[in-house]
Amino acid sequence: MIHKPHKQTEEHVVTRQYLVPFCLITSLFALWGFANDITNPMVAAFQTLMELPASKAAWVQCAFYGGYATMAVPAALFIRRYSYKSGILLGLGLYAVGAFLFIPAAIYQEFLFFCFSLYILTFGLAFLETTANPFILSLGSKATSTRRLNFAQAFNPMGSLSGMAVASLIVLPSLWSDKRDAAGQIIYHTLSEAEKAEIRLHDLAVIRNPYVAIGIVVLIVFTVIALTKLPSGKENENGNENGNGNENVSGPSAMQTLSNLWHNSIYREGVAAQLFYVAAQIMVWTFIIQYADHLGINKATAQNYNILAMSMFLCSRFISTFLMKYLNGRLLLSIFGVGAALCTCGTILIDGIAGLYCLVAISIFMSLMFPTIYGIALENVSAEDSTLGAAFLVMAIVGGALMPPLQGAIIDLGTVFSHPAVNVSFVLPLICFIIISIYGLRCYRKLKIA
Repeated sequence: MIHKPHKQTEEHVVTRQYLVPFCLITSLFALWGFANDITNPMVAAFQTLMELPASKAAWVQCAFYGGYATMAVPAALFIRRYSYKSGILLGLGLYAVGAFLFIPAAIYQEFLFFCFSLYILTFGLAFLETTANPFILSLGSKATSTRRLNFAQAFNPMGSLSGMAVASLIVLPSLWSDKRDAAGQIIYHTLSEAEKAEIRLHDLAVIRNPYVAIGIVVLIVFTVIALTKLPSGKENENGNENGNGNENVSGPSAMQTLSNLWHNSIYREGVAAQLFYVAAQIMVWTFIIQYADHLGINKATAQNYNILAMSMFLCSRFISTFLMKYLNGRLLLSIFGVGAALCTCGTILIDGIAGLYCLVAISIFMSLMFPTIYGIALENVSAEDSTLGAAFLVMAIVGGALMPPLQGAIIDLGTVFSHPAVNVSFVLPLICFIIISIYGLRCYRKLKIA
């Protein structure tokens, strides 16, 4: 008697054979989340400590996200030549080097040295993101790939929350430069040069320490991954793994891959949508502190609003991953884009604590955007083209470098048409969310037509 094989009604997001590598690679998402979100409040810290305008303090974000733009494509070419595992190890190494550069930066007390340290650190993050995202997509069925990436990305805000907690509970409260008078005004600018020099020495050491600590953690993770056998991340159509993580992952020529990607409209538009998403995310999270400062709230307290935003972001990411079982990810992306745009309108138009609440609420709707745009863009990209395809999606993170200085320049105006400039500056993320919503709707319509 011949028994017919049992047909599964639902494919698993992560199968047992890939559980260990999935967990190990997912831990990397938390590592770069920590770096991202301990760095955001440093813009306001450097602005006060180095007595910089908001536009120049935002160079922190230019350096941080500029590293992604510089290294994403070289990272992809390196991975094509060698292996995913090699890319991960090099990324972790560069991450650690950038973190340890904070030691001489604090000694020399040079703002540009700190920017350079972050630039090198994000060389490592570019390698990690270029490797980890497509690797997670490959660990199982293509039908569940976007859900799998959303699930893995859900651990990114856990690292982000850790970074925010360190900033809020350890770094910002310890900054002598943020001491205020009875009226809530910072007194640092009224001090003598000798007093300022003493404060700078103390505060730069406070800023340095968490980066050195995370550098040590990164070296430990480097050692664990170096000693662990990983799948290659290249499977056949049946999902059978065909390597051990040390294999070359090269395919067609780079020029042929570029041609294939360019003629894929969903991918091409996805890179643009990702650029606008990252720009919006960084603007929303970086300038919460400035928005709160306009309301007379000190940096440490303002950072608590950032933590609340990230907590809502984390919860919403798990919820949105669950919703994808019942609603198409493209449609959800469009809906969430509209929700984010409406909250941003409240942030712009309401001058008061309610406007700050609207700003925090934006994070609910940003939660699914990065992994969903990423998954949609790569959905119809071949396995051979996915490494370089992933690199341009990571390179799109440069949006986080381009837009914050422009928002900072608007904030420096003080007022715009008699309305607080910090409120008006959120017109920039509003434009970004509208573009993202349109991308989701266009992709959903193309899916319906197909």
